[in-house]
Amino acid sequence: MSANMDILRLATAGSVDDGKSTLIGRLLYDSKSIFEDQLEAVEATSRERGDEHTNLALLTDGLRAEREQGITIDVAHRYFTTPRRKFIIGDTPGHIQYTRNMVTGASTADLAIILIDARKGMTEQSRRHSFIASLLRIPHLVLAVNKMDLVDYDQEVFERIRAEYAEFATRLDVPDLTFIPMSALHGDNVVDRSANMDWYNGATLLHHLEEVHIASDRNMVDVRFPVQYVIRPQSTEHHDFRGYAGSVAGGVLKAGDEIAVLPTGFTSKIKAIHGPNGEIPEAYAPMAVTVQLEDELDVSRGDMICRVNNQPTVTQDIEAMVCWMSEASQLTKGSKLAIKHTTKWARAMVQDFRYRLDINTLNRDTGATALSLNEIGRVRLRITQPLFADSYRQNRETGSFILVDETTNVTVGAGMIRTTE
Repeated sequence: MSANMDILRLATAGSVDDGKSTLIGRLLYDSKSIFEDQLEAVEATSRERGDEHTNLALLTDGLRAEREQGITIDVAHRYFTTPRRKFIIGDTPGHIQYTRNMVTGASTADLAIILIDARKGMTEQSRRHSFIASLLRIPHLVLAVNKMDLVDYDQEVFERIRAEYAEFATRLDVPDLTFIPMSALHGDNVVDRSANMDWYNGATLLHHLEEVHIASDRNMVDVRFPVQYVIRPQSTEHHDFRGYAGSVAGGVLKAGDEIAVLPTGFTSKIKAIHGPNGEIPEAYAPMAVTVQLEDELDVSRGDMICRVNNQPTVTQDIEAMVCWMSEASQLTKGSKLAIKHTTKWARAMVQDFRYRLDINTLNRDTGATALSLNEIGRVRLRITQPLFADSYRQNRETGSFILVDETTNVTVGAGMIRTTE
């Protein structure tokens, strides 16, 4: 039963001290997803620090610098399972200087939890993180109004924050928005319903996470299968086996389907699909499988298997929103970098710098000429080899890429394709 459960990837975001790590610790603790020795270690550390309560934030803030400063620096991933669903949690930092960490931590999320301190209400960080979640096309957003215990569980405070955020959200691209008042410290509306907020009739956070519908979020129409590895015959017993391994990036693949292979355009039919435990009738995102074709075609790493009449754009020119992640350099017109798109590597040059985005006000600075650390902007790239790309809105896998400094081999940027030519 566990093997067939779907996985919800979620990310938390919010300002410093809004309680992200405490919320995740409470989720793990109340859902009984931590070991006794972990809890004992956290309780001991809490006593040493003189904390009034068991500091559940210590379950995620694992770096020594995080514990000393009481902040989250890097993305921490935690895993837990309920009878209904498996969860992967990314605890992303709140500081502005760690915007790049939030982008990488939330890039694969199905749902984002934006925490707001009930005493402070909406802040610049709340707007920034909400915009980044919208930019990353995270389909489900939960606004968790935390620390309601510090405002005496006042309904008016919650309604005021909800109204202000709902008005702001009209400027974002958020298909599904849910509001939950809670106290992560005391567990109100996290796993169990709160006796202190009987005026709230909605679901608890865990119940919402278990029930939110994510199956339709993935693109099941446009077949995209980037080839990662070619499996050739390794013995006389399997001398006729030739398969193409990779992860399905979109659509549904079935034995007998007619397909085309890019960039050659040659067509064939799917002979068989193999999963980790043998042959399977079909494959869909994000399954990792090996595909066999009926014909022997010239297929190599970086090629794309797709439908004959439904193909991505084959292009060397793209416009994209880029989050710059390098402290040592800037992204400017003329910058040359390596680009990795799905399983394909190439080189890219910035042909034009369109604008830099102020992620606090959402205003576009068209006079800007560079992106520095943690800044986001729109650029036009020229690629040395054709990419098989969709817009990020259509497919998050084939619409995203990373930029790498070839001299240091460091990832310096993450991009989301807006248009292709």
